[in-house]
Amino acid sequence: MTTSLKLISHKLCPYVQRAVIALNEKGVPFERIDIDLANKPDWFLKLSPLGKVPVLVVSTDKGEVALFESNVICEYIEETQAGAKLHPADPLTRAEHRAWMEFGSAILGDLWGLETTTDPATFESKRLALSAKFARVEAALGAGPFFGGNRFSLVDAVFAPVFRYFDVFDEVTELGIFSDVPKVRAWRTELAKRPSVQTAVGADYPQLLRAFLARHDAHLLKLAA
Repeated sequence: MTTSLKLISHKLCPYVQRAVIALNEKGVPFERIDIDLANKPDWFLKLSPLGKVPVLVVSTDKGEVALFESNVICEYIEETQAGAKLHPADPLTRAEHRAWMEFGSAILGDLWGLETTTDPATFESKRLALSAKFARVEAALGAGPFFGGNRFSLVDAVFAPVFRYFDVFDEVTELGIFSDVPKVRAWRTELAKRPSVQTAVGADYPQLLRAFLARHDAHLLKLAA
């Protein structure tokens, strides 16, 4: 059966980046279509029940199926595409990895608050929440270089977009979130070198993220030295 993949995307979305990284790691050809989430096209709303990206449109000889939710998409890619395995073979370790993928999503929830709030007190509470979560990640990490050791996994695909935010934030101010987590810092550095991670966004990502912060009148920008 012939299959082609089309990924409906937004240039800043970290959940989209997970899917792109997984596809890149497996060397799978796909078409990427970026949309404006502030002005969602009707055809997209028909595909996405939640009105969110990513959506992976899988076209086969029998027709099209639209998959939504990033972890569902990543699992489908892992189960159906050739290339490097992105989940551990052991069921218990695989379940543990899936749990940490969910933890990565929880971190993104705090990150959203950090980057969009105009209130200094809310900003500080989110900064402390992120510090606490990364302390939990630090305790879970082994010798590296990746989350599960020598092999890149879907947990790495989830956390790489998280760390990418801080590449821009660090240009604004020092948040101190990674001060006491040396394993996390080493992991972040390693993921930034990965070609699949580097190519998951366009060269305009930093400018787009700064413009997003400016539109939200983000407290973060007011901390600039």
